[in-house]
Amino acid sequence: MSADTPRTAGHSRSKRGLWISVVVALAVIALVLFHLFNRPPQKTGVPSQVVSVATSRLGDMPQIIHSLGTVTPLATVTVLPQLSGYLTEVAFEEGQEVKKGQFLAQIDPRQYQISKQQAEAQLAKDQATLDQARTDLGRYTQLYQKKSIAEQTYMDQKFLVQQYAAAVKSDQASIAQFDLDLQYCHITAPVDGRLGLRLVDPGNYITPSSTSGIVVITTMKPTTVQFTVPQNSLGRVLERFNSGAKLAVTVFNSDNTRQLAVGSLYAISNQMATSTGTVTLRASFPNDNEALYPNEFVNAQLLVDTLHDAVLVPAPAVQTGAPGDYVFLVNGDDTVSVHKVTLGPSDGKYTAILAGLSAGQTVVTDGTDRLSDGAKIRVAQARPAGSGSASAPASPSSSGPLHGGGKRRHNSGADAGSTSSAS
Repeated sequence: MSADTPRTAGHSRSKRGLWISVVVALAVIALVLFHLFNRPPQKTGVPSQVVSVATSRLGDMPQIIHSLGTVTPLATVTVLPQLSGYLTEVAFEEGQEVKKGQFLAQIDPRQYQISKQQAEAQLAKDQATLDQARTDLGRYTQLYQKKSIAEQTYMDQKFLVQQYAAAVKSDQASIAQFDLDLQYCHITAPVDGRLGLRLVDPGNYITPSSTSGIVVITTMKPTTVQFTVPQNSLGRVLERFNSGAKLAVTVFNSDNTRQLAVGSLYAISNQMATSTGTVTLRASFPNDNEALYPNEFVNAQLLVDTLHDAVLVPAPAVQTGAPGDYVFLVNGDDTVSVHKVTLGPSDGKYTAILAGLSAGQTVVTDGTDRLSDGAKIRVAQARPAGSGSASAPASPSSSGPLHGGGKRRHNSGADAGSTSSAS
């Protein structure tokens, strides 16, 4: 019995090792089969890339400068008192529209009326003295001619008349000053415009040294918008402006979702800002509906000129990379080639090509991120770059510069004139 125990144990260990070997072998076989069945098929060639294309065409392209602007009123006037006194009356409502010369407020005029009466009394006294001196001068003149009085007496009387005449003129000037003070007591609007909030209440003692004033008047219509253009674009603007052309300026709200007004450029600053390399321009707007509010931030679009019969391609077709600005030109053998181009202005939807492309050539508009020079393509659907003219001003969301618009890589599917990729 004891002799068979070692043999039994050895047999068990041999059997366990055999099972382990079988399990390992099955696992290896399963792993090999898994890789065989899940291995990707061998590539037999480079597949054609599915792209969208469009045909370049001739059209009109506006040259537009986009800039941030500020609504700047033609006049903003703080109504200040010209003299001291108690404010007895305020004859306006806050936010009211007023005309130049319209009565606004009244300062107590009594002290100035009394001063005027005193000046008038002094004038009467000095005028009587002058009249008496002139009568004496006439008598002295006759006596002097008869050698009845000394020359010194005659000359003294003559100079005395001149002194009294000067005193009368001084009194007249004082009366004129008090008349002006009485006009200043009656405060009127210096310009047409809209009143702001009242800054002082009746009963307060006001002085010319007050900085807040009584009320602020702002001219609402017409109004202006100030904006800047870079120095690189200034030359073309000056050329058109100095030729007498009326350059249109379109203004949109701060988030570029709504057009506010259309006006025209009427003034260009005479200095360049060295810190920013820009020059300030000013455009005028009728603002009859008062859509432009003073000091409001807006987006301004200056239409400098329009390129006629320019070669236009959808903006997504334009790429920027190591070769510079280029497009993928579709060849007759269903391949593409990198074609360098010279860019013109862009309205956000289309880009003008100044050189390197002709009308009627086909370019890739979608799927460019998968292409390289000489790549094979398959067109999902080909149609013209679009119908109609691109001469209308850019949409509020466009941001193409005066020159070199579209110098960026566009997202796929951004052009309405090309089909989306069917890859």
